[in-house]
Amino acid sequence: MRMSNVFSKTLREAPNGADSKGYEYLLRAGFIRQMGAGIFSLLPFGFIATRKISQIIREEMDEIGAQELLMPLVNTADIWKETGRFYSIDKEMSRFIDRSGRDMVLAMTHEEAVTDIARGEIDSYKRLPQLVYQIQTKWRDDPRPRAGLIRVREFTMKDSYSFDQDQEGLDIQYAKHYKSYFRIFSRCALPTIVVSADSGMMGGKISHEYMYLSPIGEDTIVTCKECGYTANRQIATFKKTYNKEEARDLEKVLTPDCKTIEDLAQFLKIETSRTAKAVFMVGTFIDDENGEEEEKLIIGVIRGDMDVEENKLQNAVKANALRPAHTEEIVAKNMTPGYGSPIGASSDVIVIVDDSVAKSNNLVAGANEEGYHLLNTNFGRDYTGLVADLATATAGRPCPNCSGALTSSKGVEVGNIFQLGTRYSEAMNCFYQDEGGVRKPVIMGSYGIGVGRLLACLAEEYADEKGLSLPITVAPYQIHLVSLVKDAEVVEGIYKDLTSSGIEVLYDDRKESAGVKFADADLIGLPIRITVGNRSLKEGKVEVKLRSNLDETLSYDLKDIASEMKAMIQSLTDAITEKIVEPEWNREE
Repeated sequence: MRMSNVFSKTLREAPNGADSKGYEYLLRAGFIRQMGAGIFSLLPFGFIATRKISQIIREEMDEIGAQELLMPLVNTADIWKETGRFYSIDKEMSRFIDRSGRDMVLAMTHEEAVTDIARGEIDSYKRLPQLVYQIQTKWRDDPRPRAGLIRVREFTMKDSYSFDQDQEGLDIQYAKHYKSYFRIFSRCALPTIVVSADSGMMGGKISHEYMYLSPIGEDTIVTCKECGYTANRQIATFKKTYNKEEARDLEKVLTPDCKTIEDLAQFLKIETSRTAKAVFMVGTFIDDENGEEEEKLIIGVIRGDMDVEENKLQNAVKANALRPAHTEEIVAKNMTPGYGSPIGASSDVIVIVDDSVAKSNNLVAGANEEGYHLLNTNFGRDYTGLVADLATATAGRPCPNCSGALTSSKGVEVGNIFQLGTRYSEAMNCFYQDEGGVRKPVIMGSYGIGVGRLLACLAEEYADEKGLSLPITVAPYQIHLVSLVKDAEVVEGIYKDLTSSGIEVLYDDRKESAGVKFADADLIGLPIRITVGNRSLKEGKVEVKLRSNLDETLSYDLKDIASEMKAMIQSLTDAITEKIVEPEWNREE
């Protein structure tokens, strides 16, 4: 490709709203352009890079026996109503009515669509196992798109789906994906770790996420360096201790201006672990049958030295959404903000109690009266509720496995795998007949990778103060050929020799200064740069630099340039493939 013909142009300055380094460089280098919030066009450089990522994914999916198909972005709402997700998913799913008056949706994932197909194709154990995948557009009306392709509303995703007779078969397919995903990210040269995760709206009990660790990430990853325990903070746990002693009688005490746990502990001269903290939320619950919404007040009770993890609270009550409760909503249920507790609350309040409170005695809690608290409150005697783990696992807490100190870091989710079980097959009547003639629900798994997000993470990982520096396996071109001579015929010959040898070349044939050409080469970040200058050309040589090491200049004979570049490209590729990791997964890990 000649630079004089390239559709996009490079930008000297970052456009407004470029809130991360990788996003800035993808914009400035002409890989992407924004149409609206969370909506981007892939320009030729960006499209070629994602096409290469997609090809790596295809090769690895084909290797584990998956068959590629393509399902529609536009789904009839009927199949989503069968699973109840038409009603349970909030405004992130876009719904519309077609000209015939039928409810339709833009698919944000394809479990319903693939199950709809499978129930017509799979009728016997002889048709199992099956594994299919697609690379397709999705739409999720995210309220807070950010960081370019990191968090968008329209995105391209690889999603695969497995179908099996039993749990053993699902475990085999899950293990294949677990290993394959590491190969995919390794071949793209993106460092990732795997963490235990929440299944969320997908359903199922076992799930893992593949995380690229970066300060721009929105997920918090909790890790133990001693034993290797790793989990998304949404589900991470830690080893708790409890205040066990004989229960004492309730006692109401005056606690003026003590609306926070810290103020209360200081006033009573006690540790925060001797208190019970109330968190007031309102949950949205949706009837899967008719889609009717209902809001209910929830009070989460946790020991004062801990914080409530909202994802755990939401999962415990099985709410579709949570929001902080308003003062008037709390008061209407006989509770007092700042001095609240479940004691004396209306009976229709949902009470969720962390086990740190349920297993501790004589904690100080709100008296639901301005300026007063209760000493010696005890779960089970003074109030009841559902007991669950609600606590946020923060750095410094003891590991649940070995008691080592936990650490935390930020990460971007680039892939996920789920064991769905029969969540969708039972809801949609996707059954098979076993060897004994008994109809059983198909066991399913779901596995996803965000293609555009993967490119965005590569742009974050492989960049310096000058621009991008993309790995050879995903860069839009392998070589950036820069001409600084007036005799175009010689450089044209080099360009033809390289391309005829199967090398991907971006040829800067523009009538621009050397400074502009080098700045653009640094910004676009192709792995190898060949510079044809008057001095080197007189010696029958060309200068070569690796984008990853601009301080070193190599020199090659003009006549050998094609063979030398093929060898260099192979060397760079080998350096990546030599680092491929393939850890195994098993159910007992």
